[in-house]
Amino acid sequence: MKKLCAAFIALTTLPALAAPRTATLAVSGMTCAACPITVKKALTGVPGVTRAQVDLDQRRAIVTYDDARTSPADLAKAVSDAGYPAQAVGVE
Repeated sequence: MKKLCAAFIALTTLPALAAPRTATLAVSGMTCAACPITVKKALTGVPGVTRAQVDLDQRRAIVTYDDARTSPADLAKAVSDAGYPAQAVGVE
């Protein structure tokens, strides 16, 4: 019974430890209207991402994510793996 209670407490308090964060990524290589769609799909496929907004004109992506599940480096890697070199340039 103690193990069950401990598991319940752990599961119900873990979400409280995670903090939503926002990262801005500089994304190069986007040249057409389809590019932001591919970048957004790569970002939303990362566990913990709750929102991704990609701007072709600014060559950037703004991503809201759960910092307990992913990181700006993971986000940049996902975009880079999709064919668009990216790097984190800001985190809030």
